[in-house]
Amino acid sequence: MKTSRYTEAQILSILRQAEGGMPVAELCREHGMSSASFYKWRAKYGGMDASLISQMKAMEEENRRLKRMYADLSMQADLLKEALGKK
Repeated sequence: MKTSRYTEAQILSILRQAEGGMPVAELCREHGMSSASFYKWRAKYGGMDASLISQMKAMEEENRRLKRMYADLSMQADLLKEALGKK
């Protein structure tokens, strides 16, 4: 997955500037980003502060870990069923 060239702190700063009344087009030009990126960030991070973002990242990482564990256990169960069915 491609990583952003902006940190969460930078994204929050840009969103705060927009909330302060700076036009989106000017923000995008100043920071060298597209307006689509701005609106995607606003949808994802709007109303969050730094602590909420760190909690969200921790939850996403835990979710990835749990999905991986489930996939491994599911694959093991399928292999076991297959092995028992052939005997």
